[in-house]
Amino acid sequence: MSEDENSRIDRQAWAAGSSAPEKRILNLGFMALTDAASVIVAATQGFAEKYGLTINLQRQASWASLRDKLLSGELDAAHSLYGLIYGVQLGLGGAPATDMAVLMGLNQNGQSINLSHALQFAGVTTSDALNLRAHQKGARLTFAQTLPTGTHAMWLYYWLASQGVHPLHDVDSVVVPPPQMVAHLKARRIDGFCAGEPWCAQAVDENLGFTLATTQSIWPDHPEKVLGCTRAFVEQHPNTARALVMAVLEASRFIDENEENKRSTAQLLSGSDYVDAPLSAIQPRFLGQYQDGLGHAWLDTHPLRFHADGAVNMPYISDGMWFMTQFRRWGLLRDDPDYHAIARQVQQLDLYRQAAEALNIRVPAEQRSATLLDGRTWDGSDPAGYARSFTLHALADSDAVAL
Repeated sequence: MSEDENSRIDRQAWAAGSSAPEKRILNLGFMALTDAASVIVAATQGFAEKYGLTINLQRQASWASLRDKLLSGELDAAHSLYGLIYGVQLGLGGAPATDMAVLMGLNQNGQSINLSHALQFAGVTTSDALNLRAHQKGARLTFAQTLPTGTHAMWLYYWLASQGVHPLHDVDSVVVPPPQMVAHLKARRIDGFCAGEPWCAQAVDENLGFTLATTQSIWPDHPEKVLGCTRAFVEQHPNTARALVMAVLEASRFIDENEENKRSTAQLLSGSDYVDAPLSAIQPRFLGQYQDGLGHAWLDTHPLRFHADGAVNMPYISDGMWFMTQFRRWGLLRDDPDYHAIARQVQQLDLYRQAAEALNIRVPAEQRSATLLDGRTWDGSDPAGYARSFTLHALADSDAVAL
């Protein structure tokens, strides 16, 4: 029997009998971002049907709306910010504390920090110039991010702090939904923002600003969006959750397989039902081709990626803990949580392993290490110490140490 026939039989087994999905029709939320690609491809290109699922995609207006619909049950699962899931788990950001689940990683890399054309015109085109401008007397700069506990807030804060700018004291921060970033920049309501694509590229294309930093320059191959849901959904529908992960894993592998698949996916994303943006704003950075609006162009060595032989999709324990260390660093948490225990509750490792192994996808180690742009290494070994190790922070307790 051929490998394809074996694979087909395995998929049929998951979709029938004792492994059949308990719930076959799912409402899945997403934001208008190019890194929603794998869930959109899974829902529209036949991958979900292989596992007995029908996915109704529901585009959301904001991350807060997506969060609230996950908690109410209006959405079964969602393309989600890592920090959104952990913020809800910890009862931060106004949402009631609720047990949450990260089923898998959806992508790494691919976000950016953009500054306005006005700052560009004023010569604020480097991190040093931004540091000087942020510490001048007069009107404070205002930066937008997409959710107080979200990845974009954490990347923006981390990057600003690494340049000597305290993100909570030296500048103002506001929340703006990703698709509204360009309009806010154009109306001069903000001086810069951190968000996902294609909105950073579109701001450059419309000559409204420039890209000063990519998030992969902060942390190469950093965690970004996840497939998230409540833990109650996983407990009530374990077969459905596993089937959903398998469908999205197959879609992720398809996207990263070759450039032709990436181009066809970018074309799909540009449609009015999904990202609803010009292909010219989506495709280049989707392929790793960057122009910053300052005359520089490059092929990024750590572009947006969706699979990488499973390295992207593993719900690493250390990735979940990192976001909690940053919540602690910036005062969202007043005490150290039990980092390891909470991450093990949220990250659905067993379910992910079952799905990945059924597809012959490599399952990496539970923790990984990385060196970020400020030279600090994160490996998950001492999260409490790591949270306290930064010169700029908003720790409220007397044990905080500024090194």
